[in-house]
Amino acid sequence: MARKLKSDRVLFLATILLVGLSIVMVYSASAVMAFERYQRPYLFLIKQGMWAALGVAVLGIVMRVDYRNYKEPVFIWSSLAFVALGLLAVLFSPPVNGARRWFGLGGIGVQPSELAKLSAIFFIAALLERRMHRIDDVWYSLLPIGVVVVALMGLIMLEPDFGTSVSLMLIAAVMIFGAGLNYRYILGAVLAALPVIYVVVMGSPYRRRRTLAFLNPWDDPLGDGFQIIQSLIAVGTGGVWGKGLMNGVQKLFYLPEAHTDFIYSVISEELGLVGATAVLLCFCVITWRGLRVALLAPDSFGAFLALGLTTMVAVQAFENISVVLGLMPTKGIPLPFVSAGGSSLLINLLGMGILLNVSQHGSPGA
Repeated sequence: MARKLKSDRVLFLATILLVGLSIVMVYSASAVMAFERYQRPYLFLIKQGMWAALGVAVLGIVMRVDYRNYKEPVFIWSSLAFVALGLLAVLFSPPVNGARRWFGLGGIGVQPSELAKLSAIFFIAALLERRMHRIDDVWYSLLPIGVVVVALMGLIMLEPDFGTSVSLMLIAAVMIFGAGLNYRYILGAVLAALPVIYVVVMGSPYRRRRTLAFLNPWDDPLGDGFQIIQSLIAVGTGGVWGKGLMNGVQKLFYLPEAHTDFIYSVISEELGLVGATAVLLCFCVITWRGLRVALLAPDSFGAFLALGLTTMVAVQAFENISVVLGLMPTKGIPLPFVSAGGSSLLINLLGMGILLNVSQHGSPGA
């Protein structure tokens, strides 16, 4: 008798908890600002609720689609072509806060760089499955991955979006490392990348200012250091139990982008160390269960796919929380499942749906 397919319930529950928290905290972080700017305090609550409902519906559908369909060459190359066209099209869209990362599609803002990460994961997983037996043959195994990843990173950098480019690079690196690449190649790649990263960061005025502000935000407390300082104040004044839901102060026009990039600051202030730790634990659970899915996957493609999708969420969460805590320079990276933003929420839930489908086919036990 065929084994009944069951998804990883712990992974599903941790994801849904973060989505539910998102709806509550986006409203708390945005209500005053939305009323002041648009006279609609429920504006972002309604948007986030609609995106969450759509994302959970997509998750429910995708988790029933066999993940092996995603390694078909037609699907992979079609998705890469679609993403490339989207990344080119977005460059001709009106700038928002000095960047061109979104374009309107039927009245909905679409961020193609989020979809680029998913398409790259499909491509890398399929290629590694076929060529991992010669993973140390750089020209055979790594050159195709490098060409695709660098091309996508280049298009994303033109927006400009340095944070997402770094996330894409880290996802690819983790997947290749998981395939068994000799550590000497990884060390060599890191050493070769350091001067390039230095030139990219220090060669851009606003990235250089952000880096210097990260090193000492108090040198410019009302300028480039303002975000980091306000975020640290929010985190520090929350205490153990927090000030209470809706009672935060820093979101009241002190903390920029409180409902998006710095929503973890609002959580820390209003729900305290307890709430912030609970959110962190949810991401730890997602990472743990995602790696478990990769280890129990029935084939190499499923293992690499699960590893890439888990890394996608873990890296983004790590970057966002590190920025909020002043451990990394400020970047426009949302907190997965929690920050306001339709594209990020939808793509991450779609990725979780695929990961849950891989978990259905995994070996029982363990």
